[in-house]
Amino acid sequence: MSITRRDFARTTAATGAGVVLAGSVGALATAPQALAATDLDGAEDAHGHPGIGYGPLVPDPDGILALPAGFSYRVVTYSGRTRLDSGEPTPSNHDGTAAFAGPRGAVLLVNNHELKGPRADWEHPVPLTEGLVYDPAAAGGCTVVEVRRDHVAEWVGIAGTSTNCAGGSTPWGTWLTCEETEDRAGQNGMTKDHGYVFEVDPADRRANRAPKPLKALGRYAHEAVVADPKRGHLFLTEDASGPNGLLYRWTPPEGFHHGRGRLRTLADDAGTLQAFRCFDSGGRYVDDLSRATRTGTVYGVDWVDVPDRDARTVPVRKQFTEDQVTRARKLEGMWWGDGGVYVVSSYAREESPVQHDGQVWFYDPRRRTLTLKVLLGTGGEFDGPDNITVSPYGGLVIAEDGEGEQHLFGATESGRTYPIARNELNTGTESAPAYSEFTGVTFSPDGHTLFANIQEPGIMLAITGPWKRQRRG
Repeated sequence: MSITRRDFARTTAATGAGVVLAGSVGALATAPQALAATDLDGAEDAHGHPGIGYGPLVPDPDGILALPAGFSYRVVTYSGRTRLDSGEPTPSNHDGTAAFAGPRGAVLLVNNHELKGPRADWEHPVPLTEGLVYDPAAAGGCTVVEVRRDHVAEWVGIAGTSTNCAGGSTPWGTWLTCEETEDRAGQNGMTKDHGYVFEVDPADRRANRAPKPLKALGRYAHEAVVADPKRGHLFLTEDASGPNGLLYRWTPPEGFHHGRGRLRTLADDAGTLQAFRCFDSGGRYVDDLSRATRTGTVYGVDWVDVPDRDARTVPVRKQFTEDQVTRARKLEGMWWGDGGVYVVSSYAREESPVQHDGQVWFYDPRRRTLTLKVLLGTGGEFDGPDNITVSPYGGLVIAEDGEGEQHLFGATESGRTYPIARNELNTGTESAPAYSEFTGVTFSPDGHTLFANIQEPGIMLAITGPWKRQRRG
């Protein structure tokens, strides 16, 4: 049953949920509960209580990854250095990834390669493996990486796609890879339309043959996708500007049941694709998520039908009037956990009503509410959250994609942040960035290993150490 604005207002009034509609940049940076560098306690907090996190980061003599004492890493794949089973070099520009349980204790990872435009533009594109190619002109795709204690193997999962960005795993054991582009056939050298989602099965190479775009999920600059294991909805983010992008929900057609390969059987217009529209406790429409300037802000959510999901003449995000939908800049990674969806807005600048250095929201599908969990004020220690994962040790692990130093950092259930790793390949500064950022991040099924990607030069790392349950903070 749809939540009404009156119901939402009554609920938030009863629970005392804080809702903020507007605020200056200065208010954002100094708002109560806003995250800042003072939250990065490694041993004790200001009151002498045990701090959060794993302690200070120790520089790496090999110049790749700084970690807390007691932690270590190993390189799993490295673009241009490691090789696929077929002999070609590992493709470049590692992005979104997820881990699946493989045979005989192995871990299977599906790894996106965010390569946009023609293949000739890239030294190490995804190889055009026979039977696994969508558009032979495109450079991107996915590889599947099998990791064992003493052995790593890698092969192509899909090729001939473009700008494969965050993506997402499914409860039925597959990977949905997302194209962050709106290129049509004839643009940027492409021979087919792009901007779709494709399904990749890490455990069955035959299932990936003859790639088919899942057109029911729309054609736009896709970032991430998450599946609701109970209701069957798919939630999808869009990373776009002019105007800012949207959060989408796809509802399967009546009688449809998810499973391996089932999405490929659907008609191009199957189910219902909708964009979100938020309102505050007073029923007032919220035009952009940057309006929220305090953690704990709660919005109600309605869903508005997409008129033309394949964007034949007008991009999907431009098909709405300005009072129909809620927008957000850099809607990036998502992850299912705690009965809902964690959603990242990486940052907001002049294109948004209010500036910030990053937000993480939680959508509760049962209550139809969106709650601001993490807020990075401008000028803080971390900026530009990108891909995220829910940690088995409590809270979130977030990949930083901002200016200057890049980190993997954790966020407790109450929104406090702490460093986990620092990318020592990125020696850039704010004035001269070096764009070697963290992207995909995921824990192994047993929770013992954190896999993380550095997009350039293209490295997948396996991090192990004395993980522990995090305080709420």
